[in-house]
Amino acid sequence: MTKQIRRILPTCILCILLLIFASTTSISDTFTDPDRRTVSKVNEVPNKIWQMWKVDVLSLEERDLNRARTWINKNPEYRYEMLTDGNDMQYVAKRYGPEELNRPDIVYMYRTIGSKIIKADILRYLIMYAEGGVYADIDVEAIRPVSRFIPDHYSGRDVDMVVGIEIDQPEYGAHPVLGSKCKSFCQWTFMCKPGLPVMLKLVENIMAWLTDLAQRQNVPISDIKFNFDDIIAGTGPSAFTEAILDDISSRVGHKVTWDTFHNLGESKLLAGVLVLTVEAFAAGQGHSDSGNHDARTALVKHHYHASGWPTTHPRFSHPIYGEVERCNWDAECVMKWDAETAAFDKLSPEEQSAKIAIKKSEEEKSKPQ
Repeated sequence: MTKQIRRILPTCILCILLLIFASTTSISDTFTDPDRRTVSKVNEVPNKIWQMWKVDVLSLEERDLNRARTWINKNPEYRYEMLTDGNDMQYVAKRYGPEELNRPDIVYMYRTIGSKIIKADILRYLIMYAEGGVYADIDVEAIRPVSRFIPDHYSGRDVDMVVGIEIDQPEYGAHPVLGSKCKSFCQWTFMCKPGLPVMLKLVENIMAWLTDLAQRQNVPISDIKFNFDDIIAGTGPSAFTEAILDDISSRVGHKVTWDTFHNLGESKLLAGVLVLTVEAFAAGQGHSDSGNHDARTALVKHHYHASGWPTTHPRFSHPIYGEVERCNWDAECVMKWDAETAAFDKLSPEEQSAKIAIKKSEEEKSKPQ
């Protein structure tokens, strides 16, 4: 009996050591959320592509289906998933419910929101925190495979997140209308590992902002009225950009500003965030030195046909001179708009009313009979 124990003892010890090693590896491959629950974490961005739309893939219009197919065709090794207006709540309730991430406050908040564009912004952040992978709006076409998102000279293990420049016009920082939108990362396409604190922090920032806005308007969250700038600053590119810059700053131990990425000539990796040049995700805009989609560094093409939400959340429009955004960041056009609106502001209320009446009369005459 003693000889048999001695014979099998080394094997038993080896098995115990393997179990300890496996257990240790399992722990190191998880991240802990604020409620101390754990979900899986990978060393590289998962091979998942996420999109969202009103209907499922089988019900897409041909235009949207063609865009979606580019992601599938160029990335056959990736799992493709789409959330819809019919199943988004179920997804949030499951992933952030008591059996998984256990964030009932997030589930309640998402269920309460009335604005579809606000929900769309939040949902992409919730997906990326829980799942990771690649997110792309339904009107974004894949030009290159996702494997091109991280240049060869970087290791995927070192890259937690991939974003691209959208707007790089910091000279308008003091502009009363354009100032909050002149420096931003693109959030119609981005990529990240699951469990990044910045994604959860972004959602929590939005929750606090919604609560404050509801209090200021003296309405429940479901009845908040949003204008264009509210959405850009509260949940859209400006909020996205601010959260990322704050996260980078906390990682490196000093304040990181937009100056670090201004006039970016090549990709830059900082504190796990890989920032691509404006051509990568936002080519062809006609501003920010964005180039065109024929460039080798252009990875996607945004067609903007799903971006109809400004019609229900309008931009500031001057009663005479309209929206300054129509200038598309052209310096001469913006200067002209600024000068004309400043001159209008100096007029007496009676003179302003007269000019507005003339403008409306001209618009009525120009309408087809």
